[in-house]
Amino acid sequence: MAELPEKTVQKLMKAPGRHMVGPRGLYLQITAYPDREPDDWAKSWIFRYQRNGRSRHMGLGAAGRNGIPLKTARERVGEARQLLSAGIDPVDQREAERLAERLEKAKSVTFKYCAERYIAEHQTTWKNPIHRKQWATTLEEYAYPTIGALPVGAVDTGLVTKILRTIWSTKPETASRLRGRIERILDWARVSGYREGDNPARWRGHLDKILPKKSKVKRVKHHAAMPYAEVPAYMAALRANDSISARALEFTILTAVRTGDTIGGRWAEVEAEKKLWTIPADRLKGQLDVRQDDHRVPLSEQAWAILDGLHQENDFLFPGAVEKKPLSNMAMLSLLKTTHADLTVHGFRSSFRDWAAEETDYPNHVVEMALAHEIGDEVEAAYRRGDLLDKRRKLMEDWAAFCGLAVLP
Repeated sequence: MAELPEKTVQKLMKAPGRHMVGPRGLYLQITAYPDREPDDWAKSWIFRYQRNGRSRHMGLGAAGRNGIPLKTARERVGEARQLLSAGIDPVDQREAERLAERLEKAKSVTFKYCAERYIAEHQTTWKNPIHRKQWATTLEEYAYPTIGALPVGAVDTGLVTKILRTIWSTKPETASRLRGRIERILDWARVSGYREGDNPARWRGHLDKILPKKSKVKRVKHHAAMPYAEVPAYMAALRANDSISARALEFTILTAVRTGDTIGGRWAEVEAEKKLWTIPADRLKGQLDVRQDDHRVPLSEQAWAILDGLHQENDFLFPGAVEKKPLSNMAMLSLLKTTHADLTVHGFRSSFRDWAAEETDYPNHVVEMALAHEIGDEVEAAYRRGDLLDKRRKLMEDWAAFCGLAVLP
């Protein structure tokens, strides 16, 4: 058929359907809407063609009052036909051009921009305020000076290793966390269309071939801990102190939990008939090497006696000086510092760990679960499916019995 005159095409603007308006595959597509006037119907130019025995459709732009004119649509068909004659699919060509344009725009998107976007979008899921702060500070101190202003697509293995090597041997724990944060940001940038290819910050099968394992670099400095042999005497001194801080510290030592677990503990989490305290997962999230499900703590007779002697006039197990607020996170440490200036409350978890290893025959995975640690790969999968509550209850009873060996004269 011959090309339709412009006047004829204009008349078709009020006829719903798909109309061929030329002999070279140009169509006018009209989609009518009952609640709209014809001038407000959806109208577009379409180029239909065959490629490798397959029919394809290529949109050329809007038609009608606010669209491109018929002449321009025919010119675009001509350009598409030239590509077909050269063996190039015009739809594929246009997609390639759009991708190139997006990649060109992405060159102006910096690593710092992506990092700030990632933090803004994910920080509400990080329950631990320290964790949220560390994300920003580690990037600002170690990553931004090297790659912060660079296009995120330009970040490669050489730049990542340059950042990590500055602290890998001196601050292996910080370096490991920093690597993981960079990896997550680069993954976000790739999914967002700002970069392509593999992630240069990934560890397994990549950086693990370049950098030594963290455990091989430097022994991690642990929290200062009291030798376990001295714990019974200290516990006896605590029992003579009638302050709420002393009760909280005594309870923390007996249960081998973290400071935050104790001061955040609520009566609603305690099952008196079972002598069981369940720390919900949302208070554990964000802590390093911690199980990400609820942590059930079996309460020994001594630990239960502490709770049983408290007044339940506050939602929290150990209330603070401010009404309806828990004990300050510094209260137990301040009490400990009065007699042991070099120790930390967290260090009593190490005291418990050392006692279990040197004085008992409890398997390592039972002790690790008592500490709410995520069990490592070396432990059989069967141990992961439960929390070994009965075995841990016996362990904690033995620990409480050990802690009660010393008595005041």
